[in-house]
Amino acid sequence: MTLVAAPNLARIPAGDFLMGAADAEADERPVHRVTVGEFLIGRFPVTNDEYARFVRATGHPAPSVSELPLVASGGRDDAFRELAAPYVWQNAHPPSAHGNHPVVLVRYADALAYCVWFSETILRVVRLPTEAEWEKAARGGAEGNRYPWGNDFDPTCCSYLADAAVKRQRGTRPTGTYPPNAYGLCDMIGNVWEWVSDWYGADYYSLGESLDPSGPPAGSLRIVRGGSWVTGDISMLRCSYRHKVPPDTYAYSVGFRIACAA
Repeated sequence: MTLVAAPNLARIPAGDFLMGAADAEADERPVHRVTVGEFLIGRFPVTNDEYARFVRATGHPAPSVSELPLVASGGRDDAFRELAAPYVWQNAHPPSAHGNHPVVLVRYADALAYCVWFSETILRVVRLPTEAEWEKAARGGAEGNRYPWGNDFDPTCCSYLADAAVKRQRGTRPTGTYPPNAYGLCDMIGNVWEWVSDWYGADYYSLGESLDPSGPPAGSLRIVRGGSWVTGDISMLRCSYRHKVPPDTYAYSVGFRIACAA
């Protein structure tokens, strides 16, 4: 029997917020007011230890490097395999001393499968957050700031790539290494990109969906949010930044956190 602890969740109050950024990428505009109902979200990304319980209970394939995703194409396959190697599981066990690090090498479909299993285990619906829920949670109740802590970037607040020359000596950090935001959430920015539930739509913000928006009904790209330990461009660490990726994406820098109804 696999014992599962109750999820560590923060309650995000219902209310409206300004989503997007006026001085950023085209797909972050226009800035628009969105109302989101109350929900719960993980205080941390899902860790290797938590994901291991799912793998043991279900026999779901453990994180590995198999057929390379589209993001590793264009001559980047060797670098991808090198950077991914420390995160490959052996015999359904996560890498040594990484139990409290965010799980990575997980596709969107893997994150959904985890949510289905966890829902059945704790008898409540667990899911990925919507893009709007994620951004509201990341902002921590502050209106219009670039980052959860304010408008100026603070390198002491998140795990990111400050120096590209040491990329291969860095990696994921234990969850909770950096201070939480005002909602008590850690690692919303940096450490690992996080899957959200929406399809990507470049012009979705212009459609005027303002009440619990959940993205286009279909698409060809998915979305990850928040930046990661290999993100060197701090503009990609902003609360509003939308990173579009093919649905087959998995990487040493992509994980997820859970959400559910309050």
